[in-house]
Amino acid sequence: MRGLGLASVALVLTVGLAACGSDNNDGGSGTGAAAELSGDVKVDGSSTVGPLSKAAAELFADEQPKVNVTVGITGTGGGFKKFCNGETDISDASRPIKDTEKAECDKNGVKYVELIVANDALSVVASRDNTFADCLTVPQLKAIWEPGSKVNNWNQVDPKFPNEPLKLFGAGTDSGTFDYWTAAINGKEKAHRTDYTPTEDDNVTVQGVSGSKGGLGYFGFTYYEENADKLKLVKVDGGGGCVEPSVATAQDGSYKPLSRPLFIYVSDKGIAKKQVKGFVDFYIVSIDEVVKEAKYVPLTAAQKETLKSEFATLTKG
Repeated sequence: MRGLGLASVALVLTVGLAACGSDNNDGGSGTGAAAELSGDVKVDGSSTVGPLSKAAAELFADEQPKVNVTVGITGTGGGFKKFCNGETDISDASRPIKDTEKAECDKNGVKYVELIVANDALSVVASRDNTFADCLTVPQLKAIWEPGSKVNNWNQVDPKFPNEPLKLFGAGTDSGTFDYWTAAINGKEKAHRTDYTPTEDDNVTVQGVSGSKGGLGYFGFTYYEENADKLKLVKVDGGGGCVEPSVATAQDGSYKPLSRPLFIYVSDKGIAKKQVKGFVDFYIVSIDEVVKEAKYVPLTAAQKETLKSEFATLTKG
């Protein structure tokens, strides 16, 4: 998995997006920033990136009220299934596209570009009634979450912890968060114990963890920020001491191994529609405002420069 220190954004598009300036579209007339647009923009994918795209859609609606941007949340894997089948214009992803998904897109003639739009710090959360677990090591997290784990009580994690049953909540198997968590913590993607409450809706994890003293879960940093009054943030020791997820530790990579970039994928057929191109233009040009509105971790200066470069390539076709 790529870390946050990477400044480069892989341009996956293998042929030029010659349709960028085409009139073959189904949304509105005219070009340029002042042109009034209309039509649909279909976005789906990651539950982590979804709120970011929703924030972009809400801000865009102030400028282009006749464009209907719908943002679905079926998980990164579920989003790529729709995207590679040509059902959506943009796919939100909390991990890079997999080889099998690339092959599916290729089979269906879907070309695309990959853009990093924000950063995230995958956060470990516990109940606010938990007064004992302030920091967990990666080996401790692995012991809890690895396949076949029999750890079901906090005193099995650390003898100093009380006799309190563990109640686990986490990402569903179609989620990019699930893929990232299993690779970073358990050492192998998809390797995960099955006796937990999986969900594509992070609010289920919030409710489950906050409602149980022994609750433990994980999801994106922005969901913790939105629910900080209900949850306790647990620091993670990735080998260099206990580090709390934050904007600073996510950007500098010191929050290991749970810092990650967040992506959107834009299809060639999507960008050929004026309303989709208008939305993507707005998304990228206004990325600082969008990230701030959605309360995500901003791009680093190097990542912003790369995004500008890739955006220029995209708009030039």
